[in-house]
Order: sequence, then C-alpha cells, then structure tokens
Amino acid sequence: MEIFTRVCGTAVPHLVPNITTDSLAPGHWNRDHPNDPGGGLFWNQRHDKDGNLLPDFPLNMPRYKDARILIAGANFGCGSSRETAIWAVLGVGIRCVIAPSFSEIYPESAFQNGLLCVVLPADEVTALAARIEAMDQPSLCIDLRSKTVEDGETVVATFEIAEDRRTAMLEGLDQTMILRRKEDAIAAFQAADAQRRPWIYELPSD
Repeated sequence: MEIFTRVCGTAVPHLVPNITTDSLAPGHWNRDHPNDPGGGLFWNQRHDKDGNLLPDFPLNMPRYKDARILIAGANFGCGSSRETAIWAVLGVGIRCVIAPSFSEIYPESAFQNGLLCVVLPADEVTALAARIEAMDQPSLCIDLRSKTVEDGETVVATFEIAEDRRTAMLEGLDQTMILRRKEDAIAAFQAADAQRRPWIYELPSD
C-alpha cells in the first residue's frame, strides 16, 4: 500500500449527498475498460449522452484539474461493495475524500487501498467547500501525522482516525504486513491454546 503521510494539492468540492458506487465506477465502464478504472469516475455525470465532457461538472473545470482531495456530501460511497469504486477515485490521483459521513463498507475498502476517508461535521464540510470555491488556487494539505486539514500554514480542521489504521497508512502496511508484525503473539496464543485444547491441533489419522 502506498504510504500516506501528508498530501497537498488541488481540492475539488462536490457536495452531492448519497454518491453511489455506481456513480464512482459505472458498470458499463468496468466491463469495457477493466484496466482503466479512473477513466470511468463519475462518467455518467461528467459526460452528456454523446460522451462529451460537461464543462460545469467540477472535475471537468480547469481550476480543479489533477485534484488530489475531494470534498463530498453525506453518505459517500453508498450502494454496492464494488472495489472499483475505490480504484476509480485513486485512478485520477485523489488520495483523500472529506465528507460528513460514508457508507458502512466504503471506508474499510478505501483504507485497504490507501485512500483516506476523513469525516468532518456537515457544517465544517460546507464551510471548507465554500473556502475552496473562493480561492484563486483551490488547494489544501491533509496531514495524517497531525490529523489536520490545512490551508497553507493555517489549520482549518482536525479529524479523528483509528490509531491502527493511521499507523498502517503512515507506514504503508497492508493487512498481511500488519498480521506478520504480530507473529510472536499469534505463536504464543497457539502454543497456549494447544495446551488447553490439544484435540483441535491433533492431525486426523489415516
């Protein structure tokens, strides 16, 4: 997993609530372009019926080109559990999504892939989006070490994240790597458990 310590760059506001995984990664795009999940991000919202880019969609605006941070509405990533909805966001270079809330499944899958989901109160998200829209250069920094959202040298928000997830992202650890760090504890448990319940560890006879 790619390390996440501090990410700075263009932030794009798109405060639509209940953005679904099908909006993030449309089924037709996944089927026809399996090796380019990022190209399908918001396809049905970014294009007209003839496939032309809609100039008023935020991600199509020149000021939000190459965005690294997405500021979204509540219940982001609802719908299905398709992992391509994570890959699509990462595929365009976005490393962090800020929203008032996420679906139950989306943040877990995002964490496994190195995409940071930041939850902030709805009024703070709205204020942050307004701040971005008023900037000449709409950029922010997300610092996972200090758990802050920064505008230049000014901290504009702080967020919480489970410490085990924070450590994993800071060090680029996937689930297998995390488990391997606990090999001694696992071995000790197995040894003690074998004493308590030896029948579980007995191999079946031929």
